[in-house]
Amino acid sequence: MSIKSWLRPAWLFNRRVGMALLWALLVACIAVAVNIVGIGIVGSIDDWERWLRAHSAHFLVWRLLVYTVTAYGWWWMRGRLREREPESEAHQRLLRVEIAAVVTIVLLEASQLLRAS
Repeated sequence: MSIKSWLRPAWLFNRRVGMALLWALLVACIAVAVNIVGIGIVGSIDDWERWLRAHSAHFLVWRLLVYTVTAYGWWWMRGRLREREPESEAHQRLLRVEIAAVVTIVLLEASQLLRAS
């Protein structure tokens, strides 16, 4: 492997990876902007944290709604994928992704619950 190929890995300049990185950057910038605007509206970081804690139930309802819509979309996509790829290997891949997604959501919500107490 030459130095040139090591410094420029092909996967990093792939269009799909680039778009994923761009979307992640966009989401992070939006989150930062919302926090800056929120701090500006309520006056200080402490007041912003208090406001977030006071409205945590609203955010829980929002997250549950997002999880529900995502699960519905996943169920719809899963059915189409199972029709297109009926072999058991595809089913095992889907099952691993589903388990990983559920574990991730449970851990994220558990961390929120532990932080709130």
